[in-house]
Amino acid sequence: MKKLTSILIMAVLIFVAISILVDSESILRSVEFSLNIFKENIFPSLFPFFVLSNILVKCGFVELIGTLFKGIMGRMFRIKGAAAFVFIMSIISGNPANAKYTKELLDNGTLNKGEATKILCFTCFSNPLFILGTVSLTFLNNKEAGILILICHYLGNIIIGVMMRNYCPSEDGGKVSFREAIDKMHNKRISNNENLGVILTNSLTTSINTLLLVLGVITTFLVITTIISETISLNSVMQSTLNGFIEMTQGLKYISMEAIPLKLKCVLAVMMLSFGGLSVHMQIMSILSDAKIKYLPFLCARVMHSLISGMMVYLLFDFWF
Repeated sequence: MKKLTSILIMAVLIFVAISILVDSESILRSVEFSLNIFKENIFPSLFPFFVLSNILVKCGFVELIGTLFKGIMGRMFRIKGAAAFVFIMSIISGNPANAKYTKELLDNGTLNKGEATKILCFTCFSNPLFILGTVSLTFLNNKEAGILILICHYLGNIIIGVMMRNYCPSEDGGKVSFREAIDKMHNKRISNNENLGVILTNSLTTSINTLLLVLGVITTFLVITTIISETISLNSVMQSTLNGFIEMTQGLKYISMEAIPLKLKCVLAVMMLSFGGLSVHMQIMSILSDAKIKYLPFLCARVMHSLISGMMVYLLFDFWF
């Protein structure tokens, strides 16, 4: 059985290599498209937040926000208040940033593996600027559609969090004390022996390395979708949808170009954004590779998020327009 697996892996790799050589023009276009996505969307939207998050962690922001939000996080999601840092920063910056923030808290012992798995499942947000800018204005050419997609996408994640509140529960409620929050933040900053120069240098290095990993994964999956498109004969809508669930951005682009009703475009778009695409899944699991986080709960959460947000857009669309 193991030999058969090795043979199949080698056969797939040889097929991919031949496809790249035979259809090099399409592959080069895919690589160019991935570089453009990285340059125009991913790097500008994620890099500042990656650097900032590292500095905030070192300066005690997690302790501050965790103490202030421990009541809300405990009552809604039955998770430590420190998870509010991942939740809030992920809403602002989008995926795969949630994996990076989760790993930071996991590495310093703030969260255990069960809590890290849980917070990862309901903080897989797409960047709001990407939804309101690229998806709504560039792809769909409809600002109102983008706002509806954004609301349903974010509400879907919150619903997932509530549904998973009994998964690895950790009680961290109690009375919120602003003075306690300030004291914890101050003590964390004082206990940190690194000076600002070292913190900034480390933040820049880790952020760039993470973003280069993201670029590599996106490029790889865009090449895979190109090979699939050339190999499997499907109608254009099905092909665009399949591509979107493999590499989200490419699927969103081509779905917006299809001659189908706007309602269906919005439903498919929010489902792709909520699922994230296998490319985003790989980015997140690559960032967390040494943490040994379970993938199955994350995958189930993404499927549920996709279905919930898609249903919400379908039901609200006619009232929205």
